[in-house]
Amino acid sequence: MANKKSLIAYYSRKGQNYVGGSIVNLPVGNTEVIAKKIQGLLGSDLFEIDTVKSYPNDYTETTKVAMNEKKGNVRPELTETVDNMDSYDVIYLGYPNWWGTFPMAVCTFLESYDFSGKTIVPFCTHEGSGLGNSEGDIRKLCPNSVVKSGLAILGGTVGRADNEIKNWIQKKKG
Repeated sequence: MANKKSLIAYYSRKGQNYVGGSIVNLPVGNTEVIAKKIQGLLGSDLFEIDTVKSYPNDYTETTKVAMNEKKGNVRPELTETVDNMDSYDVIYLGYPNWWGTFPMAVCTFLESYDFSGKTIVPFCTHEGSGLGNSEGDIRKLCPNSVVKSGLAILGGTVGRADNEIKNWIQKKKG
């Protein structure tokens, strides 16, 4: 994947989050922290996947909304689009693990573009569930793309994950 144009697209939740067994208030979401670390290593363009309708401030309420969206196969409307998606060869796709996969906003994002022939490299933050079913779910939504093995980082460790990210990036570039 060396010398190919890449985009880091990510969904992240700041504010109330579950980290290390407690509800904490994050000024920057864990997935955004990882996305910016990847950007620092690769110099890739950065795109935040964000929904028109905000989730509740309360973490527990957000988990209920997220579960209902998943059960209903909802596609939340996004605030912005990537105008030049055709110019990217590699998409680093970041998200928190919600209910065993990515938030439904990531479905909206993946269904909004043609990823045929592109490489998708997933990364997620989680509190014990790893990548869950997300890699397989990306393959189902983007059957004509190459989906590489992803990176799962425990949310409470994002601040000290630099070496883990660097090693993973080196493997993906090879």
